[in-house]
Amino acid sequence: MPNIALELGKQSASFGVKSAYGEQQDVDGVRMIPVALTWSGFGGGSDEAGNGGGGGGGWAIPVGAYIRQGDGLRFEPNIIALLTVAIPFVFFAGRALSRVIRTLKK
Repeated sequence: MPNIALELGKQSASFGVKSAYGEQQDVDGVRMIPVALTWSGFGGGSDEAGNGGGGGGGWAIPVGAYIRQGDGLRFEPNIIALLTVAIPFVFFAGRALSRVIRTLKK
């Protein structure tokens, strides 16, 4: 393992689109392509004595799927996942906005 950073770079070059859009699935003549919000991170290092290590991780939130039926294409959201992401976002955005407004009033 001469250079772990280069190996991780080569492997993670294709993570973006492949992790956000899944493999096409055909169910009863309907084509579905799952879509997710993804994040990943990697790190590594070593010392002067040659001791080293690395690691990584990530997560994915399924946000929906593109559905192709006949000639039409539509996006079907995953309501539960969108609410799971939207509720904390709206809460913290509203809280930040109220603080900005309070500061501007002074």
